[in-house]
Amino acid sequence: MNVGVISYSLAVASSLVLTLLLLTAWRSRFFGSPLFIAVIVVTTLWAISAAWLAGFGTSQAGLVYRLFEVLRYLAWYALLLSLLAPFSHAKRWLRYLALVAFFSPLLVLFAHLSPDWVLSHMPYAMGSDIRTLGHVVMAIVGLVIVEQIFRNVHQEQLWRVKHLLLGVGAAFAYDFFLYANALLFNRIDGAIWDARGFIDALVIPMLAVSVARNPDWSGDVFVSRKAVFHTTSLLMAGIYLVATAIVGYYIRDFGGSWGRALQITFLSSSFVLLITLLLSGQARAWLKIFLGRNFFQYQYDYRDEWLKLIHTLALDKSGLGLKVRAVKALADIVDSAGGMLWTRTDEGRFRHNTSWNLSRQVTETVTPESSLIVFLEQHREVIDLGEYSQKPDAYSELELPECLCDIEHAWLIAPLILDDELTGFILLVRPQAPHQLNWEERDLLKTAGMQIASYVAFLETSEALMDARQFEAFNRISSYVVHDLKNVSAQLSLVVANAERHKNNPAFIEDAINTVSNATAKMNRVLAQLRKGDREETHKAIVGVSDVLQEVISIRAGNRPVPVLERCDAELLLLIDKERLVDILSHLVHNAQEATDDEGAVLLRAVGKGSDIVIEIRDNGCGMDEQFIRERLFRPFDTTKGNAGMGIGVYESRDFIWSQGGELTVQSSTGPDSATTFRVKLPRYEDAHSPTQNNKQISEAVS
Repeated sequence: MNVGVISYSLAVASSLVLTLLLLTAWRSRFFGSPLFIAVIVVTTLWAISAAWLAGFGTSQAGLVYRLFEVLRYLAWYALLLSLLAPFSHAKRWLRYLALVAFFSPLLVLFAHLSPDWVLSHMPYAMGSDIRTLGHVVMAIVGLVIVEQIFRNVHQEQLWRVKHLLLGVGAAFAYDFFLYANALLFNRIDGAIWDARGFIDALVIPMLAVSVARNPDWSGDVFVSRKAVFHTTSLLMAGIYLVATAIVGYYIRDFGGSWGRALQITFLSSSFVLLITLLLSGQARAWLKIFLGRNFFQYQYDYRDEWLKLIHTLALDKSGLGLKVRAVKALADIVDSAGGMLWTRTDEGRFRHNTSWNLSRQVTETVTPESSLIVFLEQHREVIDLGEYSQKPDAYSELELPECLCDIEHAWLIAPLILDDELTGFILLVRPQAPHQLNWEERDLLKTAGMQIASYVAFLETSEALMDARQFEAFNRISSYVVHDLKNVSAQLSLVVANAERHKNNPAFIEDAINTVSNATAKMNRVLAQLRKGDREETHKAIVGVSDVLQEVISIRAGNRPVPVLERCDAELLLLIDKERLVDILSHLVHNAQEATDDEGAVLLRAVGKGSDIVIEIRDNGCGMDEQFIRERLFRPFDTTKGNAGMGIGVYESRDFIWSQGGELTVQSSTGPDSATTFRVKLPRYEDAHSPTQNNKQISEAVS
């Protein structure tokens, strides 16, 4: 096995690959493809001559090798000095360096071509070493040029040529080591010379990095990112397997009687580790980041990213639904581990709509007046929550809602813009591999967010149309109910009119009249609601929360388990339609009773929290899972009661509470310790002297 032939053949193969890539996009520029291709071609011919010399060792091969050795130095000098040309007018000594770089290879070539003349005109000892000394000088000149480029070029240009300088500098440094050793021992070390081909083969990939970072060198050569990713993965896997085989070989030879068993164990565990790494999402994410930063001018292939985004949104092969796929599509761009979608409601609030790879349950909404929504509407930038916590000055006057601050591993908030309006946002969590967001990813996320916004808006428009059709059907049904309610209302009115004949028992008659009058008033309001499709708040008054809860308990006391008032802070007042509030709380209590066994418990409590009042209805019933709460609980006409319910109770409750400036949230769990808590938060009425006095003031003001 001839190591020299193998090493220089490998250098030939790597140089040819880079040469062919450059030849496919020739551009006639001075410092561009022509000059760079010339350098690579000369290097390829030099490697061929070295492999020929290593294989045959003839005098002709030696002469050709020495010729291309000198031409190789001249070619690299020309390429490197062209980088220093802009600075030569300020530093005249760079011109002298160029003269030395030009004449030193020619003198070495002359010494090789005319050895007799050199020996006859110089002392014997110096004449025999002059050629080796010339190679040492050429290597030193090359290192000086590389060092001057590092010292003088601008930072942006250095980023483009850094790998080129490191690769060529490594080749010059190895040449210096090779010929300095030969000058010291008066002979070329065969092992060092054989390994030189491997070193030059390893330099070629570093040159390819600079080619990729300099479009003027590479023209329009396109290398697929997927091809680079898979090729790099296979190359790394191959290197890993070769290293594993070598280590296994030494374990077998030096392991004694245990050697064979240890070798098999080591190889098996190494193979399992390799498979684990190949299937690891974190390893793939790290490799993509590494390749994007070092081998491509831009981190992303926008054509590929856009097609992948559209494919994820348009084709539902996973059964996740469009909104979940929208979150996944945005998360895949930055390898995020999960995320959640927030969309704007008809009332202008932003609510948690759906999630992907996140089980966090968020029932709070974000108001349009919050600083987060104002910031997204004004700046329309991606918010990096890590940067927000470390550099709050970068996000002036931004204060995140508590419901978002509590989300574990929250990372980015990307706005969804449609028709110059914020329609929602997507929150992404951190990826498995450490990831620093850059300007390119921010722009890509914003652009993808606009496309996602159009898809989500189209879906919500379709859902709104379906709801409208359901409401239309409901209105048609309600026309029959109106007819029946008219009859009931007429009968009750007749009872009230005839009740005055029975004045013999004043207490009974008065109670009957009040009851029938109250029923009549309720049914008339139902008729008005069914005719107009909404409820008018014409009975706002200042009421005590304790009175409301006591009335709710008395209404639902006939069902089991009987609701219990656990706590109610004193002097909690609300300015609200009392009957509407009683109806809503009664409905929530009734739902809690239906979900709880007779031996269970339904507890009510009301506490004041600053300017708000929080009313809680808790039960230890069967509970609800996160998906049901997010997708079905507040959806109209979606019921679990079969024909016994219409599925609009909770929807109507939340709609009324929102109209009062409040909030309705749910916290529930399933399993052995299942429990559900409905929290109704309403603005507290604080500027009150007494309910009676204020009711009187309101009545006078209205009249």
